[in-house]
Amino acid sequence: MTGFDGKVVLVTGGSRGIGRACAAHFANGGAQVAICGRSLDTATAAANEIGHGTRAFQADLAEPEAPAALISAVEEAFGPIAILVNNAGLARDTLLMRMKDDDWAQVIDTDLTGVFRCCRAVVRGMMKQRWGRIINISSVIGILGQAGQANYAAAKAGLLGLTRSLARELGSRNITVNAVAPGLIETDMTAVIQGEMREAMLARIPLGRAGHPEEVAGLVAYLASEAAAYITGATIAIDGGLTMH
Repeated sequence: MTGFDGKVVLVTGGSRGIGRACAAHFANGGAQVAICGRSLDTATAAANEIGHGTRAFQADLAEPEAPAALISAVEEAFGPIAILVNNAGLARDTLLMRMKDDDWAQVIDTDLTGVFRCCRAVVRGMMKQRWGRIINISSVIGILGQAGQANYAAAKAGLLGLTRSLARELGSRNITVNAVAPGLIETDMTAVIQGEMREAMLARIPLGRAGHPEEVAGLVAYLASEAAAYITGATIAIDGGLTMH
């Protein structure tokens, strides 16, 4: 999708998978793209491969001061951020009775609190522009839940409430806030799911296949475009029909 000429886009967790696909989609559409990763080397390699002037930044978004510092660095390099894609996240899967406090805290701090802090840091500039797009990457796990992923499910479900609340707060300033909930997508994170477990998951998906990062990126780009100007506070599942009801 074109139409992003000159717009500054920040994609957190942009080094691989869904985030990288989103960054490439925006870059190909003419945007000025910044990607953030926990490893600067990995983010830089991804930025170089994407091209189109994409720049890499390093941040551990679980650190309290990191989101504001990241937003400041991107704005200093490119100017005011128009589109924020909150994709950074991690998983620490284990059953509840075995889950340590640190397993819980790491996931909540990165997948939910880090998003809150990024949003808080970016909205001032968007309000001044009276235009902005925030797209939060949640998960079908935040809708359905999943055994062994109580921390991840809680964080991703929290994103849905955060999305709706921010949509109500910011709508009058022409800033839309939406969530995307991917299902089984072909990424490094899901590559470890093989054999009978993978077959069982595919059997629950009406389309009978996993999705591709580029398909998620297309939806994210649509939500960031003028074509989606009347969509806010929505959660859109992209899951092959897994969560239909």
